[in-house]
Amino acid sequence: MSASILRVFIVLLLVTKPLFAWADNQILVLGDSLSAAYGLKQHQGWVQLLQDTYEQQNTPTTLINASISGETTGGALRRLDAILKEHTPTHVLIELGGNDGLRGFPVTKMKANLQALIDKSRNAGAEVALMQIRIPPNYGRRYTELFEQSFVEVAKEKQVTLMPFFVEQVATNGELMQNDNIHPNAEAQPILRDIMKTQISNWLNK
Repeated sequence: MSASILRVFIVLLLVTKPLFAWADNQILVLGDSLSAAYGLKQHQGWVQLLQDTYEQQNTPTTLINASISGETTGGALRRLDAILKEHTPTHVLIELGGNDGLRGFPVTKMKANLQALIDKSRNAGAEVALMQIRIPPNYGRRYTELFEQSFVEVAKEKQVTLMPFFVEQVATNGELMQNDNIHPNAEAQPILRDIMKTQISNWLNK
């Protein structure tokens, strides 16, 4: 190989190397109303907005939104096998637990469900990230602390990426929330898109 050809090869390698981390990524978003664009049109939600951004930037990443409003960890566990079989994702982002907490479900059961979701996803060949979820403090300090700490424990036990709660930055701003003060409104979705773009980028490039 001549010196000139070798230089061209090295330049091409340096230019294309960053793309390999993103190549052919199929990210399954397994979430609840926070990712299902509750109260909004689907195209207004952060998942679709982020997909639009990826397409505009020619980033070879596809987001598969399997989120359902009201979904619990148990509900997602019952339907995960079929979703994995249909989509064969390379990555799974679990954004669940909020409805378990709001319904006062036992934390031990939720933890077991999260662990099972991770195991099923890994057995299907996917890398997994878990979203930290927070709930209002009116469920009592003990339950709230046990609930939120469970995500840290599951992530540590299963050695998966734990993402910061992505709604936290908008939840305290009433102008960015719907009337129920639980779900972000349309104005908040681009902010959530940008937050998740950064978090997903960090995850994929670990």
